[in-house]
Parts: sequence; structure tokens; C-alpha cells
Amino acid sequence: MKLKPIIPFEPVKTDIIPVGDEWISQVKWDGVRLLTYYDGDTVRLFNRKLNERTYHYPELLNITTYCTANSVILDGEVIALGDDGKPSFPTVMRRDGIRRFEKVNDVRKHVPITYMVFDVIYYNGIWMNEQKLTDRMRRLKEIIVPSPFIQVVPSFTNSNELFEVIKAQGMEGIVIKNLNSPYFINGKNDRWQKKKNIQHIHAVVAGVTLRSGIVNSLLLGLYDEQDNLIYIGHGGTGKLKQKERIQLTTLIQPLIVNRSPFINKPERMKDSIWLKPILTVKVTFLEWLPTKRLRHPTVQAFVQVPPSECRFETN
Repeated sequence: MKLKPIIPFEPVKTDIIPVGDEWISQVKWDGVRLLTYYDGDTVRLFNRKLNERTYHYPELLNITTYCTANSVILDGEVIALGDDGKPSFPTVMRRDGIRRFEKVNDVRKHVPITYMVFDVIYYNGIWMNEQKLTDRMRRLKEIIVPSPFIQVVPSFTNSNELFEVIKAQGMEGIVIKNLNSPYFINGKNDRWQKKKNIQHIHAVVAGVTLRSGIVNSLLLGLYDEQDNLIYIGHGGTGKLKQKERIQLTTLIQPLIVNRSPFINKPERMKDSIWLKPILTVKVTFLEWLPTKRLRHPTVQAFVQVPPSECRFETN
């Protein structure tokens, strides 16, 4: 493969939505970031951490059915709908978390995905990352052929109105982008900003509590600048199915340790089982409390994020 995978441009957090003619906004989908690389011969898929996902999503490999480019790098997000008809991270993780590829076709029948494409970084042998977002969006619309599983992400000029719609639908948030912005490979700045309705983080699991011998909550932590693991709250397992909680109860047995890995003192110390801080999860929550604890954290799914990357955000 001639095209080397890149680390994609990331938005920074904001509490204030920027306004002006140079700003547009897009829905922040509760899915998995995925870049498509096509060198004219081969299609390969990689996530934002440069982990290959080519075999997880075979419906995206026949690129000539949905893209007219001779070579291309597309940036987007893979989503899957939950039972409520909204994008669901736990649902899409049933595809993204597959480790035995012989199961892909079977899981594909039960978990259809849609690729929501929002940028083009490379087109017909030319890097477009230094071009303005307006030019890249225009090119994207020219080369993508929409289908039930391929869509170009729509853009909106009234970001505040879009955020109110997102709030009413209980969705994750929006991304606000400057139309004059280039695409910063392996970087982030305020040319792209994200405003969240439902907040989420990746956290380390360093303990559990049981109910009737089965895991019913996870003790969560983040690392600080001194690499201390700080307890941030108990996450309920409401999004995990009973079968998954039983599997987790078995999985943690080799990870049990005698002492708490946290530098601070969690609640319910007496009932907790401590674990080596190896497992990581995506957690949604309402807000950060002044005590650096999460308000109403809920575990969404296990993720393949290194524990060392689960840290307090600096922006």
C-alpha cells in the first residue's frame, strides 16, 4: 500500500459556540472514527489510533461503488443504530470489537453500519490537507455516491439551532468547523471545535463490585500529569448485556490484586475487588463535580485504548 495512514485532525472542546459566516456545524455522531485509504489498487481502513479495521467493515472495501476517485483518503465515522433508532456506541462496538474475523459476516447481518464521510484529505494523487475546508467539502460532494451505507455528513450554518436539536434528541453533540481551515494532520486547534451535549471519556478500570457473584459496577480512573491513577467514580454496567457481565466476571480473575491501584480513596472500599489497571472503557456522564468525580457515569463499552492515554483533558 502506497498511502501511509495518518493521525486525523481532532477538534478541541468548547463551551461557547462560535458564530459568523466562516463557521459551519455538523452532527457529532456516536460512532468510531474511520479513515479510508485507496491507492488505486487496494482499500484499507484505519481508525484514529492507526489500528487497522479493513476486515471489520467489508461493505466499505468495494470503493468504486461509492467513490469516483482514482485514489483517495476519506475521513469519517462509522455508526450503527441502537434499538431506539439513534447512533449507538455499544452497538457499533459489536462490529469494531470483533477479533475473530470468521464472525464478521454473521455479525454484519445483525449490525448494519453507515459510513458518515465528512472530509477528503487526498484525491487523485494530490494532498488536499492545505486546502480550505470549503474546497474539500466541494470535492467530497463531487466524488461520493450516496447509498444506504455511505453518506456525506450534512453541514449547517446555524450552529446554535443544530445544538438545540441535538439536545432534544439526546445525541452526543456537534462539531463546529471554520470554512477557511486546512486539515491539520496529527494535530488539533480551535479551527475545529466540539460542543458536547452528552459528555464521554475513556477511563481505566481498576476495580469492580459484584452483585450475586457477577460484576455490577466498575471503579474508574484517569492518570494525572505525574502518572498517578486518580479514582473518578463508579460506573454502572447498564449498557452491558447480562452475557457480557458474566464474561467480564471471568475475564477479571487473572487481573485481581490485593491493593487499590488508585492514589486516592474510592467509595465503597470494603466491597471492592481491585484489578491491575489494564482494561479501558468508554464512559458517558453528565458533568465533572468539583471533587474531580463524575456525576452519573455509565459504562458504554470496552475499548482498545491504552491505559496510559486515559488522562485528564487539558483543553
